Amino acid sequence: MVEENAITFPTELPLVPLREAVVFPKFVVPLGVGREKSVAAINAAMGAEKHYLILAAQRDAELDDPSGEQIYGVGTIAEIVRLLRIPDGTAQIIVSGLTRARITGYADEPGYYKVSVEPLAEVMGEPIEVEALVRSVKGMFETYVQNGGAVPAELAMTAKNTDDPSHLADLVASSPDLTLEQRQQLLETRSVTQRLRTLSVFLAKQNEILELKQKIQSDVQQTLDKTQREYILREQMKAIQKELGEDEGGTEAKELREKIEQAGMPDEVKEKALKELARLEKIPQASPEQGVIRTYVDWLVSLPWKTAPADDWDIAQAAKILDEDHYGLPKIKDRILEYMAVRKLAKDLRAPILCFVGPPGVGKTSLGKSIAKAMGRKFVRMSLGGVRDEAEIRGHRRTYIGALPGRVLQMMKTAGTSNPVFMLDEIDKVGADFRGDPSSALLEVLDPEQNNSFSDHYLEVPYDLSRVIFITTANVEDTIIPPLRDRMEIIRLPGYTEDEKLHIATGYLLPRQLTQHGLEGGKLVIGEEILRDLVRRYTREAGVRNLEREIGTICRKVARTIAEGKAETVTVTVADLATYLGPEKFDYGLAEEEDQVGAVTGVSVSEYGGDTLTVEATVIDSAKGGDFVLTGQLGKVMEESAKAALSYVRAHYAELGVPKGFFEDRAMHIHVPAGAIPKDGPSAGVTMVTAIVSALTGRRVRRDVAMTGEITLRGRVLPIGGLKAKMLAAHRAGIKTFVLPEKNKKDLVDVPKEIQEQLELHSVGWIDEVLKIALLPGPKVTPAQLEATRPSVTPPAH
Repeated sequence: MVEENAITFPTELPLVPLREAVVFPKFVVPLGVGREKSVAAINAAMGAEKHYLILAAQRDAELDDPSGEQIYGVGTIAEIVRLLRIPDGTAQIIVSGLTRARITGYADEPGYYKVSVEPLAEVMGEPIEVEALVRSVKGMFETYVQNGGAVPAELAMTAKNTDDPSHLADLVASSPDLTLEQRQQLLETRSVTQRLRTLSVFLAKQNEILELKQKIQSDVQQTLDKTQREYILREQMKAIQKELGEDEGGTEAKELREKIEQAGMPDEVKEKALKELARLEKIPQASPEQGVIRTYVDWLVSLPWKTAPADDWDIAQAAKILDEDHYGLPKIKDRILEYMAVRKLAKDLRAPILCFVGPPGVGKTSLGKSIAKAMGRKFVRMSLGGVRDEAEIRGHRRTYIGALPGRVLQMMKTAGTSNPVFMLDEIDKVGADFRGDPSSALLEVLDPEQNNSFSDHYLEVPYDLSRVIFITTANVEDTIIPPLRDRMEIIRLPGYTEDEKLHIATGYLLPRQLTQHGLEGGKLVIGEEILRDLVRRYTREAGVRNLEREIGTICRKVARTIAEGKAETVTVTVADLATYLGPEKFDYGLAEEEDQVGAVTGVSVSEYGGDTLTVEATVIDSAKGGDFVLTGQLGKVMEESAKAALSYVRAHYAELGVPKGFFEDRAMHIHVPAGAIPKDGPSAGVTMVTAIVSALTGRRVRRDVAMTGEITLRGRVLPIGGLKAKMLAAHRAGIKTFVLPEKNKKDLVDVPKEIQEQLELHSVGWIDEVLKIALLPGPKVTPAQLEATRPSVTPPAH
């Protein structure tokens, strides 16, 4: 038996491990016991004369059957005051803590924990120090309770009234803010002074945390009170204004209402705007919906809804402006002036939707600005190159955060008028992906039957685009979807002639470059001969963009010469061009230097304009016979055209003087340089027939002849497209004779007169007419003789 404070305890007691709990001496605590070993320990305690047991916390609360090492070594000897057995085998007990005790060993008792115990005597310390610590802890504990510490009221009252330092320390130690480890450490500490010091530090920290928490809560409450107060005052102000007959929506709502009334909206749009404004007035200022609705109403009132004043155009003045800004381009100018004239007579004429198709650098975009200037209208431009999202055109719905109208309506807001000239640049480069097809969204924009009620996903109200003059630009029309292409009036700009380029360079490009480089007043003189050389030998393009770039290069080098004090004025000569621009980039003259066998000059057209190409044909030995070799990155259509050309020649071998059985051990090889450039289309059919016949007969082809036309198996020459661009390319290459299909004669009206005068034109309907024109007369030779007459080429020495 062990004696502690006149109470005698047994040396061995049943043990009940506790989960997440520490019982201190002098505490009366209810406990629920459910584990078999714990219930057995209670039964053992109840079977003794005194119902003593020891309560100790286990280190891991998750364990159902902890070992001795998993139970703390110091616990509290307690007496069971009351026991209530539950039918399911568990029990409810009320225990009274008596004293601290150390577990010195575990007995081998089956069914429950039985341990050896040693009561721990407390060490009180110096009375004065203890008294000071007691007062300090009491004061801080009272502050802790006042600041909202989670302490039961009866515990707080007991701590306030107790004079026992040890009991005070245990009362404070039972605070729920202490962790299990902290409470266990206080249970194991025998020194009352040390326990009070530890609790003093803990309470000081907790009081600081609770004060900061109260400050944060106070700040939050003040903000909420301010918002609530503002809301109540605003509602009261509305009620007062309503009674006084004043505008109930406040100054902001009044301004928006005035803007809605003055915007000139259609009735249904106005009704929608007023409905949204009414919603805006009812929503509190702090609501996120406030900004969404405000932005929406702002967009509605900022769009140009009013009908623009009637156009009062001076047709002659408009024609003068167009001529001043752009040289040539009669078709486009006539179309715009015709629209202006008809609109002057018929006020309700729908605006045209034009599509300028042409190679880069011919002035499509700048022409749109000139049209707007001539018509006295605002000009806005929207680039469609690389656009892949339908929302770029129609906008996003308001359910999305940061939603805005599409770029069409954004540009209308920028224009500030309901009838601008609206340019949709690079419409042939619109893409499509999982976000939608912008080309399909443009169908409504560019349809005169639909665009009077264009619907944007953001606004969700109809907007009238019928007064807008839409101008689109493209390099090629093939990539534009057919429904969209059908809605536009296509006007083609194939390129400029040499004389037109000279005129543009003299009247527009050169003066602009001189001004930009500070060379006005005769500091730099570039004559017409120099400009013509630039066109012929340093540029080869349908437009004038590279020409202006070369002029700019000359201007920069001359500006440096003048700035360095080497000269005051500079006159550029032909000999100076190599100094300023380097060697000539292009040869001007005939496509071929001499008449050759099996080499024919053809013409092609692409998004960059027209160009010349050479079709070469030669006869090669082949074991199979009749083989056909095509090289030069030819497309499928061009390959089929070559096959049709060879089939025609083989079918008419007798007329062409080719020996019977010639193809049994020979093959044809057709090559179209340059090999790195893809080529396709049927218009090189006549060129291929001519090259094949020349290669088979040994008759040379005139170097000054270029030709175009599709061939059939019967030898008919069918019409082709892009005649103007092809003739311009032939003229640039120095061709003198041009062969075209007879059915393309009608297209000559688009070709400038000076080009037609400088070219000898032959319109043909059959291939034999082409051969008479292109092939030089001469004896028909055998392939062996042909091989002997070919010029030998000596390879260069290495």
